[in-house]
Amino acid sequence: MKLSRIAAFSSSLLLGAVLALTGAGQAQASDSALALDYVALGDSYSSGVGAGSYDSASGSCKRSTKAYPKLWAAAHSPSSFAFTACSGARTGDVLAGQLGPLSSATDLVSITIGGNDAGFSDVMTTCVLQSESSCINRINQAKAYVDTTLPGKLDSVYSAVSSKAPAARVVVLGYPRFYKLGGSCIAGLSENERAAINGAADYLNAATAKRAADHGYSFGDVTPAFSGHEICSGSAWLHSLNWLNIGESYHPTASGQSGGYLPVFSSRA
Repeated sequence: MKLSRIAAFSSSLLLGAVLALTGAGQAQASDSALALDYVALGDSYSSGVGAGSYDSASGSCKRSTKAYPKLWAAAHSPSSFAFTACSGARTGDVLAGQLGPLSSATDLVSITIGGNDAGFSDVMTTCVLQSESSCINRINQAKAYVDTTLPGKLDSVYSAVSSKAPAARVVVLGYPRFYKLGGSCIAGLSENERAAINGAADYLNAATAKRAADHGYSFGDVTPAFSGHEICSGSAWLHSLNWLNIGESYHPTASGQSGGYLPVFSSRA
């Protein structure tokens, strides 16, 4: 009986030790999973233009504390976080000025890029100020650029990211459709113009998704997340034309960043 109790006691000690070691291993694994290095690249849709609460140190890049990269970092506390996305950025700007924080230690990268290369600002300016036919023509020019030139520019950015951060998971995010067709807007652009602008966003997203996939990157389509929250929806997560703050026009609000971009990125990070 005594030997049996000693054996049982020894077994319980051994089991306890095993459980303790297992628990320690799980804790270490958990800590390791959280200890990642995250770099956020891209244009105004990643810097957070339109969301307000801009970091004064970011200057004209207008990096917002309410942008999805900052929100994700605040929620997950990565071991390091570098935020180099900048308002107005094109592919060449990413290559020239945003890749510095990337390294072989980088675990996660996010990026939105391509809209400025394709002439997003000029398209909207043309559509707002000129005729419907001029608007449609300018959109077609942008789509031709997406066909012929943008893929190579995206390839240059994506290849540079892979070269500098070969182990990183890269999440490429797209752009939302701007308008709810048949919505509450009466004045402003025609329904044909709104439909053409939405179609151009889809066109750009399709091209970007193809280039991302060919580089082994994950593409996040934000269109479903913004459904019901487009301009003219009555519950918009995008700024319409604002003559008092032109730079924020057609950019996500703080709700667009937290309710639109953040969940899509989080599901792929």
